[in-house]
Amino acid sequence: MDISAKLVKELRDKTGAGLMDCKKALVENNGDLDLSVDWLREKGIAKAQKKASRIAAEGACEVRVEGNNAVIFELNCETDFVAKNEKFQTIVDVIAKALLEKLPADENSALNVEVEGKSLSDFLLEKVSTIGENLSFRRYELIEKSDEQVFGSYIHMGGKIASLSVLKSDKADVAKDIAMHVAASSPRYISRAEITQDFIDHELEVLTREAMNENAESDKPKPENIIQKMVEGRLNKNLKDICLLNQPYIKNPDETVEQYVISKGASIALFRRLAVGEGVEKKEENFADEVMKQVG
Repeated sequence: MDISAKLVKELRDKTGAGLMDCKKALVENNGDLDLSVDWLREKGIAKAQKKASRIAAEGACEVRVEGNNAVIFELNCETDFVAKNEKFQTIVDVIAKALLEKLPADENSALNVEVEGKSLSDFLLEKVSTIGENLSFRRYELIEKSDEQVFGSYIHMGGKIASLSVLKSDKADVAKDIAMHVAASSPRYISRAEITQDFIDHELEVLTREAMNENAESDKPKPENIIQKMVEGRLNKNLKDICLLNQPYIKNPDETVEQYVISKGASIALFRRLAVGEGVEKKEENFADEVMKQVG
């Protein structure tokens, strides 16, 4: 039967479900609004869509490697309690296996990968009802290596951090060491050569303002040429801190990462690091206010 846009909108307003789900519900129930509401509730869609508006900033990061391919991604939920739950961990595992089998090129393609007979996006929507919290899939990447390269992967604290390294080498243990270092030290670049001039200019501007403010409040202000040297020193230190090759190697701080990999006859081609909740704006709740809302 012909379902009007007005009716679809009315059902959406009642349930919070997506437009396509609402249209399907109305078609299945011959346009009956009440039966369609029940249908969506029975399918868990209305409930799931309401949860989908809640912020998911906990969860797990995952990395999987097979042959010359690796996938790395983050699956978020709302609470750390659920993130540690076996059901949630099973969902992460099922998704990782499906992604490693199908090797989608990007995040949008990943959401269409078949997982247990349905698309990943529909699979997650269904699991929202099972888990009881919003689930959000993000930051997926497919990484490929050559036969002359080796992967190293590391997962910290059950998925709080996931890291991956690609080395030109045949030594898997060295690549694993670098992945562990990346997880611990959070570099942003492999070397200074990768840092954009825009980033350097911005850092220079911030550090200059910082130094000028310090100087203005000092009992013994320094001349401008000294301030300039201070800023350059701080800039160089900051740039070293964020470059993987320049960082002190975690297992032996007396040598840099660069010195370590050279001693092993290797070189670093790429690394990735994900930490749970990065880039998600977390909502701060006041518990007393939340209780009063419930009472009101």
